[in-house]
Amino acid sequence: MLSKNFAIVKDLMKFLWERKLWWLIPMVLVLLLFGALIMFAQSSAVVPFIYVLF
Repeated sequence: MLSKNFAIVKDLMKFLWERKLWWLIPMVLVLLLFGALIMFAQSSAVVPFIYVLF
């Protein structure tokens, strides 16, 4: 399942690169990082520390 998600991200980056939309790549990466942070924070003891960041 995780490899399928990485394949989707890889295809998205390839699409952006081929269409010369390089300026979108940093925004997509930031959104992916925030999504990973939210997923990680839902079921861990790190939640109090994440609230400090925001």
